[in-house]
Amino acid sequence: MNTDLRRRHFLKSSVVLTALVSVGRPAGADVVAGKDGFPYEVTKTDAEWKAQLGDYAFGILREGKTEPQNSSPLVEDQSAGRYDCKACTLPIYHSKYRVITSKGWMFYRVAEPNSVLTGIDGPEGATMDSNLDVILAENPSIGGLFSNEVHCRRCGSHMGHILLVEGQVLHCINGTSLTFHASEPT
Repeated sequence: MNTDLRRRHFLKSSVVLTALVSVGRPAGADVVAGKDGFPYEVTKTDAEWKAQLGDYAFGILREGKTEPQNSSPLVEDQSAGRYDCKACTLPIYHSKYRVITSKGWMFYRVAEPNSVLTGIDGPEGATMDSNLDVILAENPSIGGLFSNEVHCRRCGSHMGHILLVEGQVLHCINGTSLTFHASEPT
């Protein structure tokens, strides 16, 4: 496949993903937080996470769900400061890297160094253990439905996805997965 065809496929796939994000597609992680075999520094039982986070935040951070568009109060807040993982307090994002859009979620150009891990998130039935070549051959239309899922490096909590949005590769993050700390005025 030549470079132009690969680029067109990538752009077409990214447009599909961006369109899905903009209509609030419900999502769920293929491998839920902390159940992927990675040795996270902070580990708790599901009951402990649920007691700490509550049912709604537990669904997003630990089960990989996506919050509804514009549901987080952080979406509208443009204050300077730092965004930490709600589950383990690891600094994940900084406002200086935030990109304001009208899409209804939090967007960042980059995460803080050594703060996130990524994984494959795709259509139901397509996991890291699946034979992806067979799945794609049987269902060629799902090729554009894969994305990079963003997790906290310390506890494995689901943050969101990395997507092409308005011509930029951005971290599309659930506000529910973050705790905001405003910068001290200078």
